[in-house]
Amino acid sequence: MARTRFVAFLIGMASFVSVVTGQLRLIPAGGLPRDLFALGIASKIRIDRNSTAMASSDFGRIVEATPEAVLHPATPSDIAALIRFSASSPAPFPVSPRGQGHSVSGQSLAPGGVVVDMRALVRGHHSRINVSADYVDAGGEQLWIDVLRATLQHGLTPRVWTDYLRITVGGTLSNAGIGGQAFRHGPQIANVRELDVVTGTGEMVTCSPEKSSDLFFAALGGLGQFGVITRARIALEQAPKRVRWVRLAYSDVAMFTRDQELLISKRASEAGFDYVEGQVQLNRTLTEGPKSTPFFSEADINRLAGLASVSGSAAIYIIEAAMYYNDTTASYVNNKLEKVLEQLSFAPRFVFTKDVTYVQFLDRVREEEEVLRSAGLWDVPHPWLNLFIPRSRILDFDTGVVKGLLGGTNPVGVILMYPMNTNKWDNRMTAMAPLAGEDMFYTMGLLRSAVVPSDLELLERENEAVLTFCDKEGIECKQYLPHHMSQDGWQQHFGAKWSRITEIKAKFDPHAILSRGQRIFSRQEALRRHN
Repeated sequence: MARTRFVAFLIGMASFVSVVTGQLRLIPAGGLPRDLFALGIASKIRIDRNSTAMASSDFGRIVEATPEAVLHPATPSDIAALIRFSASSPAPFPVSPRGQGHSVSGQSLAPGGVVVDMRALVRGHHSRINVSADYVDAGGEQLWIDVLRATLQHGLTPRVWTDYLRITVGGTLSNAGIGGQAFRHGPQIANVRELDVVTGTGEMVTCSPEKSSDLFFAALGGLGQFGVITRARIALEQAPKRVRWVRLAYSDVAMFTRDQELLISKRASEAGFDYVEGQVQLNRTLTEGPKSTPFFSEADINRLAGLASVSGSAAIYIIEAAMYYNDTTASYVNNKLEKVLEQLSFAPRFVFTKDVTYVQFLDRVREEEEVLRSAGLWDVPHPWLNLFIPRSRILDFDTGVVKGLLGGTNPVGVILMYPMNTNKWDNRMTAMAPLAGEDMFYTMGLLRSAVVPSDLELLERENEAVLTFCDKEGIECKQYLPHHMSQDGWQQHFGAKWSRITEIKAKFDPHAILSRGQRIFSRQEALRRHN
């Protein structure tokens, strides 16, 4: 205690001294309030350049903004103490939780404030993954791959997975968490029963559909605006042991979308695939891109390029699907697959299958990550654009964007294209889906990488052209992992939900402390509301 008072005294004398791993170090004037370093969490706050530099960018590697400090919490109460201090300060500073920093437009950054290193909870051995009969309690800082490993020890598994598992529970639940199982079970946020949340006032709240429901529904898909998710109770089901992994190729986009919609319809999905996604392979990618992938051999790629050439199609469309099975169902998985395939109109003989373990399938992107890392193509800018497109306009989007704006390109990355069922999304949650009143909508993921500096500007221009096309053609799309530069853009994004969102923001984060990197609410906006 005496040492802490001594540090606070020096801060008062010099106006810019702080504690760094037991040493004193100068920090820029005009930084954080000096009293912060007199709190009990002072020893967990880092302001050294290595710490702040690591928290100054994200997976997108497009936006950089250096925080004043990084908090390494030992418990959720440390996070609450930091937020309470900021909220009570004359000039509240921003606080942003950071898991793996997998945002792409600076959403997890906190310029002039404090980034909370959520993974420190794991390193400090505070957090646990507790598995029950039909749910798992997982800390918001936990990686989904670790949740998978823990639940499989009990023969159980969460129902819905993102394609990449080395991201945090709190991160995906703050957005929605979509993947190939969402057509049946909804996004990950639709499978959450309860949350622990630290609000923007520093209050620690346990919430559910029955208790503090306004915070519960707001936090799910809430982009970090209403609180920091420190625990989630997630529904489980019996885990399969193996997966029949299938890819089907199409040269006709109308047949491709028709078959995808059939597969996720109630009639087909109950007896068919457990996972349905889709990809687009542009012609130049097939002829000039990688000669092989972790799934496709060089011979497979050559066959797909030949299909594009013979058909005259500007792209090849691929349904990616999976059928789960166990020892007791292995004997008839082949017959089940044949019956499903008989209903579909893929190009003759363009069926590609693999038989893998459940873990191998769910963690399939890890192999691709290792390939990209070895080639120096992982830690590069990722100007990703994810859109939800109404079902009725997906062919217009394909014509104008896939075959039009992008038709002659050779992107490094993936283009995703697959439908989801609207009724599996809960409109009480903050996450937005298209409001066209249709029973299905498509996700279009332009997940491209800028491998040389000149690529970034080009890809960003193409993204803007895509959004302009949708606007001019009246395609009422919604961004997933949204990024808008003005509050007008956010109001248009949220539509009729906007007034409710501003009310809940005023209740749970009245000083607009949390996740300002999203650029939804500013400190100035909070001041106007108070005045």
